[in-house]
Amino acid sequence: MTVTQDQAAYLTGFANHHASEAVPGALPVGRNSPQHVPFGLYAEQLSGTAFTAPRGENRRSWLYRLRPAANHPAFMPYQGAPLFRSAPFNEVAPSPNRLRWDPLPWPDEATDWLDGLVTYGGTGHAGEGTGVGIHLYAATADMNRAFFSADGELLVVPEQGRLAIDTEFGRMEVAPLHVALIPRGVRFRVALPDGRARGYVLENHGQLLRLPDLGPIGANGLANPRDFETPVAWFEDRDEPYELVQKFGGGLWTTRLDHSPFDVVAWHGNLAPCRYDLRRFNTIGTVSFDHPDPSIFTVLTSPSDTHGTANCDFVIFPPRWMVAEDTFRPPWFHRNVMSEFMGLVEGQYDAKVGGFQPGGASLHNQMNGHGPDQASYAKAVSAELKPHKLDGTMAFMFETRCPVRLTRWAAEAPTAQLDYDEVWSGFRKADISGR
Repeated sequence: MTVTQDQAAYLTGFANHHASEAVPGALPVGRNSPQHVPFGLYAEQLSGTAFTAPRGENRRSWLYRLRPAANHPAFMPYQGAPLFRSAPFNEVAPSPNRLRWDPLPWPDEATDWLDGLVTYGGTGHAGEGTGVGIHLYAATADMNRAFFSADGELLVVPEQGRLAIDTEFGRMEVAPLHVALIPRGVRFRVALPDGRARGYVLENHGQLLRLPDLGPIGANGLANPRDFETPVAWFEDRDEPYELVQKFGGGLWTTRLDHSPFDVVAWHGNLAPCRYDLRRFNTIGTVSFDHPDPSIFTVLTSPSDTHGTANCDFVIFPPRWMVAEDTFRPPWFHRNVMSEFMGLVEGQYDAKVGGFQPGGASLHNQMNGHGPDQASYAKAVSAELKPHKLDGTMAFMFETRCPVRLTRWAAEAPTAQLDYDEVWSGFRKADISGR
């Protein structure tokens, strides 16, 4: 018998304690692992942080399942996902060049979400708990297997097509303009309600992503905890062969179960998959002058061992009002200690008139100059500065403190825009002869 529940039903909250049960009475009360768990279920703790992490940072959940997750044979190397890579990225030398890519083409053959992952690059080292991996996906088939990453948590940013994500904790439908955050170690599979899907994935090897501190902003603004939705308990009771793939130590491994891995009947804790609607982000901006730093658009951050400098930030550029006076309103020319990998979900990015397409990507590594193209600059310096609404757009940035090193595929990709540097070639020399 397969038990299903309404896929649209969700609990709300983020980094708080939650409890959910698919069968009334399945969740133990008062003790996490009593001698006799209701219905003979097996108690299992999933820890996303060290046992001794401070209380405010400790993340763990208790799962009550039909069989222990340990019930499987040995893993063997997995031969699929040929373009899915992991740190350390040493296939090619690091490049200081500004780079931009067209969207991924759709695969010629039926390809599920896992095999459709393509790694562009990253930082750090998966086995040492530092840095990130940056991936894109183009999928045309449902997953008939389960997957989890032992190397890091996954932030999924759809660009085209909905994702129906079944997890050990329950089900989530994640459409473009939403994101999904799947903790390290959580098993999941992805179906495609629209037949195909494309988007971006951040694999975070460092400290867990969390809401940024608000500081002088105060109590309200940016992403609100209540808007992060975790799934209600749901499970499959299927006794049949099932493939389970994991990413471990940068490699992919597979094993065969004799049952569905989605057999968690109840759970409680503060470590769970969640989704977030980017349209609920409360954008903060200037109402006087000067273009504010992009840090005010941070949705989630993974801190590093250097205070105030992130292992990675997830930053968005959503619809918003531009009202600053006597101000160059698009992003100015800049050289940044942080490296910026950008994607576009819909519309047009205000610093690039053309060339940067939804589903595409760009990389500006640390300390290398970039900013608006000539057309965007000319438009901005001649614009009448009245209140203006940027609408129908959603760009984002994975920003990290280290240089992003490319995979060989990304360095030699047929989607690379080899003429990208030319967007800055039309600027005339400033005339100071009349000083």
